[in-house]
Amino acid sequence: MHGSCLCGAVRFEVTEPFSTVRQCHCTSCKKLSGGGATVNGRTRPEAIEILAGEELVRTYQPDEGTAKTFCSQCGSNLFGGGYPDSEQCSIRITTLDPAFEGKVDAHVYVRSLAPWETLPDDGAERMN
Repeated sequence: MHGSCLCGAVRFEVTEPFSTVRQCHCTSCKKLSGGGATVNGRTRPEAIEILAGEELVRTYQPDEGTAKTFCSQCGSNLFGGGYPDSEQCSIRITTLDPAFEGKVDAHVYVRSLAPWETLPDDGAERMN
């Protein structure tokens, strides 16, 4: 799988299949994405190879939660889950080229759903 940021300056390859794909509805992901959630494929940090733009990759560590990694040129949210310093990390599915065709396994932090959010009837597990 290949991915990139919005401006195309950061390009990466994922060399292993995702162990799971989850849609996170936590407050942090809402602010981070500017929407209702982020959709994340889980893998090992070693399975991510930055092909171009490594000098533009920046990480923000919030007081609570795990590190978030983005392109400093266009602001695209690339990785989460503590990348690159965790055993498992997240790749934002929206960064994959071509678009990811798999399905979400679970919706996490559903207790944080905003009043305007509606979960799809997709059969995925719901986790608080």
